This record gives sequence, structure tokens and C-alpha cells, in this order.
Amino acid sequence: MTNTNIRRVKTTDLELKDKLVAVQRVTKVTKGGRHMSFAAIVVVGNPNGIVGYGLGKAGEIGIAVTKGIEDAKKNLVKVPVFKGTIPHEQEAKFGGARVFIKPAAPGTGVKAGGAMRAVLESAGIHDVIAKSKGSSNPHNLVKATVAALLELRDAYTVAQLRGVSMNKVFNG
Repeated sequence: MTNTNIRRVKTTDLELKDKLVAVQRVTKVTKGGRHMSFAAIVVVGNPNGIVGYGLGKAGEIGIAVTKGIEDAKKNLVKVPVFKGTIPHEQEAKFGGARVFIKPAAPGTGVKAGGAMRAVLESAGIHDVIAKSKGSSNPHNLVKATVAALLELRDAYTVAQLRGVSMNKVFNG
């Protein structure tokens, strides 16, 4: 999925909160026995619509999480948040995971499952309805949710792209 409107963000002067989405124990069987390691997928973000995800792998869980956080800070993007929700409904797909996100009225809360919930809450979205279809693999769900958020456009961006006034965007 190639997206031309990716809005990358630098980590300087940002209050980022991290959420651990999933930890997998991975076993590699060798001639000498079983070798255990861990893979952690982590989401970081702040309430102003900045979110990123990262994968960390290590022999211990704590180190894997730390590596995941560092990786997530390198992949931060800005998503449009309008009055605590998203500007419009959006679908996206990554691998076998399909996601559908839809704006909700104030007070609804984040109606989303596991991996999607972590991404949406980290981005500062308070009211949204989300549905995951297909694969429930947390890695692909996180990537599909971020892809859906990146495809969102606010009214100001639409007006700029079309070269018309904000009034024209809303009134046709």
C-alpha cells in the first residue's frame, strides 16, 4: 500500500506514552536444544494525533519492549483528529487483516478490539467505532489500523487539494 500523504513527525519535545500490544515467545530449535526469544509489538503516541508502532526482539521481554519503543519512536506519523474522533469512515487492509473505523458521537468511547484499541487510544482518539475483519494477528492489525488512519483527510486538507474554499467542501 503506497500512500503519498504520509505525515512523518520528529520525536523532539513530544510527551509520548507507550502501550504494549502483544508479546510472542519464539522458539528456535537447534542441534544444541531450544533457544527462546521474545518479540514485542509496541504502540507509542500522544493525544494530539501522533502515533507510531515498532517491533522489538530480544532474549528477555523487558529488552524486547524497550527495543520496540525505540523502533516506534522512529516511525511516528500525524493523523487528523477532529473533536476527539476521526473526520470520516475508512477501511484499510494489511496482509489478512482488514479494519473498518467510523467516527462516533461524543461520549461513545473507543469501541474497538485489542490491537486496534491500543493504536486508536495512543493517537488521542476518544470516540470511534472500529471493526476488525479477517486475521486477528496483532502485527497485521496494528499495521492495518495505522494505514487506515493515514488515509484519513480533514476538511482543510481536502479544500487545499481541490483548490476550493472550506465553504465549498461542506456545501457542495
